[in-house]
Amino acid sequence: MKLAYWMYAGPAHIGTLRVASSFKNVHAIMHAPLGDDYFNVMRSMLERERDFTPVTASIVDRHVLARGSQEKVVENITRKDQQEKPDLILLTPTCTSSILQEDLQNFVERATRQTNSNILLADVNHYRVNEFQAADRTLEQIISFYLDKTMQLQEEIRKTEKPSANILGIFTLGFHHQHDCREIYRLLTDLGIDINQIIPEGCFVTDLKKIPEAWFNIVPYREIGLMAAQYLEKKYNMPYVSITPMGLVETASWIRKIARILDKNYEKYIDQQTRFVSQAAWFSRSIDCQNLTGKKALVFGDATHAASMTKILVREMGINVCCAGTYCKNDADWFREQVQGFCDQILITEDHTQVGNMIAQIEPAAIFGTQMERHVGKRLDIPCGVISAPIHIQNFPLSYRPFLGYEGTNQIADLVYNSFTLGMEDHLLEIFGGHDVKTVITKNLSTDENLLWNLEAQTELQKIPGFVRNRIKRNTEKFARSKQIKEITVEVMYAAKEALAG
Repeated sequence: MKLAYWMYAGPAHIGTLRVASSFKNVHAIMHAPLGDDYFNVMRSMLERERDFTPVTASIVDRHVLARGSQEKVVENITRKDQQEKPDLILLTPTCTSSILQEDLQNFVERATRQTNSNILLADVNHYRVNEFQAADRTLEQIISFYLDKTMQLQEEIRKTEKPSANILGIFTLGFHHQHDCREIYRLLTDLGIDINQIIPEGCFVTDLKKIPEAWFNIVPYREIGLMAAQYLEKKYNMPYVSITPMGLVETASWIRKIARILDKNYEKYIDQQTRFVSQAAWFSRSIDCQNLTGKKALVFGDATHAASMTKILVREMGINVCCAGTYCKNDADWFREQVQGFCDQILITEDHTQVGNMIAQIEPAAIFGTQMERHVGKRLDIPCGVISAPIHIQNFPLSYRPFLGYEGTNQIADLVYNSFTLGMEDHLLEIFGGHDVKTVITKNLSTDENLLWNLEAQTELQKIPGFVRNRIKRNTEKFARSKQIKEITVEVMYAAKEALAG
């Protein structure tokens, strides 16, 4: 446990709440101090939804600390049962309840005797897992709870007449999840496959008993849904597809995996979609994309999106990924296996300062990362395309912008091209005039004191085109520090240039 002002993955209880809030008529009660109950505000602001089940906070205050929490928690559970009549009440522990060493399972057992709703205690260790791991485990726990209860009464499982699939892991506050779900729905419809259940987004827990009726399961993102898919494969012999259909190559692999499960041939469909629906294949052969060949990029994000984006940049666009990284340390081995051979170096870290320092050191032409990398890019004048959570409200677009499937390939191609070419914007504004003309500012991620630039050196620096000015400034300062020079003059600038050329 550590104090941080920025986290890539949030605390465990946020993952549990995201899953619970995605289901219909499921009510989550969070046992936490005042201040931890920001989930409702975050969800309503980002998802722009009018109708969702809010989370109730069972506040830990001084009275609770003096008398104990049992009466208050049980009272909150019974009150929500009477008022809302939910199908399931999920009690979510937090770090605070763990510190107090409260027996929440005992609270649940007591409340069960007084309510009509099903009550579950989220089975996650809040000191050992992050937001994604907790969400993955909570989804598996809810699915197994209802299937174990209902399947005991059923003699046999009847599959749907037409081929059908469950989509596991589409949930609230996910990066473009709603758009990706629509694209997967379109692809499956084209292939003649019905959607049996989308879980948990918009799903009723009472319908979870229909899960085994599907022919197979789809897990678009490794971060959530994989544990549930593995449970369903082991318990009900249901195959699953965990390939992320992001990019032309991986989308084709995803369809071929489905074809093997159903014993079908979809090669004609893959060819038509690649040539006529997706513009990415055409774009990769165009002069615009060829201008990007060999340019350096850094990729960082969750394991799913960072690995997929790395392969797209290298394999489909000819861009050199100088560093690929993820903050999903629990999935580090899988990530290394996926990006090995596609990048110069691999970075596995939860520390945003390490990522920032790597960006400053490499100075890529573009960054593809989270909102944190976007902020770093702004400081260093390096353009950044956001490809992964954590994200901002601008990454919840109202228009249709999937990252998966063939339409997703078009969105990614636009993102990549605009991320590189818009780096010239400052230079054009300086030539033709505009409000965005920038003066020379120091953009250094280190905490060292800035070096002194004399007036002649500053004037000379201003003559350099804006799109390379800050890079030259950083190289000059780096040279000056290595030579222990305190004041940068025009002569030092030229000496740095010669040293770099040599």
